[in-house]
Amino acid sequence: MPKIRSHKGTQKRFRLSGTGKLLRRGAFQSHLLEHKSAKRKRGYAKTQVVTTGDAKSIRRDAPYLGH
Repeated sequence: MPKIRSHKGTQKRFRLSGTGKLLRRGAFQSHLLEHKSAKRKRGYAKTQVVTTGDAKSIRRDAPYLGH
């Protein structure tokens, strides 16, 4: 059985938690930050868990993500 090619963009954007959940970076923190509150910006900085529906396609794109 040949190895599957990983989608490199997917591999760079996601990682696995210790329990095997997929983690992603939060949105809305790259620009237009001056009018957002500090509390809001701190919330954006945290990593977030990927929803189960999206996790399936991400695992297909990057099958060796956890290795």
